Amino acid sequence: MDEGLLEVLGEIRKEVDAALEGFLPKPPAAPAPLCEAMAYSIFAGGKRFRPALAILVSQALGAPRERALPAACALEMIHTYSLIHDDLPAMDDDDLRRGKPSSHKVFGEATAILAGDALLTLAFEVAAGSPPEADPAWICRELAAGAGAGGMVAGQVADMAAEGAGGGLDDLEYIHTRKTGALIRAAARVGAISAGAEAETVDLAGRFGEKLGLLFQMTDDILDETARTKDLGKTAGKDAAAGKLTYPALLGLENARETARETASAALTILEEMPCPHRMLALLVEFVLDRPS
Repeated sequence: MDEGLLEVLGEIRKEVDAALEGFLPKPPAAPAPLCEAMAYSIFAGGKRFRPALAILVSQALGAPRERALPAACALEMIHTYSLIHDDLPAMDDDDLRRGKPSSHKVFGEATAILAGDALLTLAFEVAAGSPPEADPAWICRELAAGAGAGGMVAGQVADMAAEGAGGGLDDLEYIHTRKTGALIRAAARVGAISAGAEAETVDLAGRFGEKLGLLFQMTDDILDETARTKDLGKTAGKDAAAGKLTYPALLGLENARETARETASAALTILEEMPCPHRMLALLVEFVLDRPS
């Protein structure tokens, strides 16, 4: 993996973590158990991929890094809320997340659910505080579209419905472009919006984000079959055990890998249309394709 990209991602992660620390509530502003549960899941680890994508798109379009920082933090809050809820017994029922016990295993189901609710709500408060030149209202609309009933939530519902029920490529793409891809697409779009880009460029960034999101979930499917639990930070092999609809299950492992390579190539082709330098974004595509966890 490119060392320059890894260095930049490390810098962004530190900046995002520092900002998240400032945004999260602390007693007595909110009950101590709730504050602890929110911080536990936010700071349990993770790549900060969605915040990094938003910031890299914004930077590529000429904006200072801090311009997109509130939106980046909001994206991480929404993503973390989704993981807390995804791990619940009523959903994917996983005891591990980011290499640590899932929130509901530490704090109980009720507090975990409420911590997720609080993070989702806080995300919009933070996004609404974006600088005026970043168009906070548009950012909030994009986050809502990516996270809501037509986006991430729709993908989660379809994913659960498909367990053990089979399906084809169209069904699989519907799930992946929403459950994972919708928020990644939103990250690319809010990055462009934060930079003050024209609607045409925002749409182009969204097309790139959609392909990148699909690629991210493809590699996730592949890693679930090939990586170890300690490397993934969550229980390996759960997709197959649950009868989930995945690319390896549908196409076989080697064909799934080839499909991932083709999707990466499609994302890079879209990048060529971007009216800005895009080297770091191209490296990010390679990072997603080759990621070990």
